[in-house]
Amino acid sequence: MDRLLFLLATGLARGAIFALFALSLVLIWRAARIVNFAQGAMAVVAVYVAFAVTGLTGSYWAGFASAIVAGAAIGFAVERGVMRFAPHDSPLSGVIIAIGLVMVLQSALGILFGATVRPMEVPFDERPIVIAGVPVLSPYDLFVLVVAVAVMAALGVLFTRTSLGLQLRASAFAPEVSRLLGVRVSRMLTIGWMLSAAVAALAALLLVPTELGLSPHSTDVLFVYAFTVAVVGGLDSPPGALLGGLVVGVLMSLVTGYLGATVAPIAVLVLLVVVLLVRPGGIFSARQVRQA
Repeated sequence: MDRLLFLLATGLARGAIFALFALSLVLIWRAARIVNFAQGAMAVVAVYVAFAVTGLTGSYWAGFASAIVAGAAIGFAVERGVMRFAPHDSPLSGVIIAIGLVMVLQSALGILFGATVRPMEVPFDERPIVIAGVPVLSPYDLFVLVVAVAVMAALGVLFTRTSLGLQLRASAFAPEVSRLLGVRVSRMLTIGWMLSAAVAALAALLLVPTELGLSPHSTDVLFVYAFTVAVVGGLDSPPGALLGGLVVGVLMSLVTGYLGATVAPIAVLVLLVVVLLVRPGGIFSARQVRQA
């Protein structure tokens, strides 16, 4: 029982990171109808910025803030400098450009920093806290959960309680009507990219220190799992990204703890196949209503 509680707790912490990154994919899908395969490469660039700022200032929190700002700046540059000029008559054009962007960004990082894996420090202890003889979450895991919940709550307030959020939602679902009502749809699209990239950068920054370290390919596996979460939850559903992330995180933790780390990716793949067979749009996707 003690082991089960520990695995559930660590699975929730890891799942919160998956949920954050999946939420970034959902945001850009809702805004531009693009599965941004470059999201992981964009995020790792922001983590390199955080690594450099932390090294220069000696402050983790300066690096933390710089990663979010860098993520937003990268999202702005990608949308304004690349994606805005992509042909809109084919959904594959954006995907192909994103894949090309992955190659460019990862190659540039490899040239600038090499393939050396760089360790990153965290601001809190990673050893689990023992309560009544049961190891549970570490202080860093608690920090991850608090940050993830705070970001998701802030995004929920943004999209449901603010004028900007209303404009972002309207631009995503009815761009032509929004233009007629005076909404600057192109500006909203840019803001959507910036929000998405900033959230992805934050998720990557939270995960990379707990993995092997920082390298140009540090977020490859994160993207794969987060994309699975987004598909399982539904690409149109932010709540689905949250719940799907927690499900996948707990599943991976339990399978790793009881069956081994090599079995965890297989379990995630099985979950993805089952969901696609039973509900291709995702478990929490909105049902389509046929109009007579």
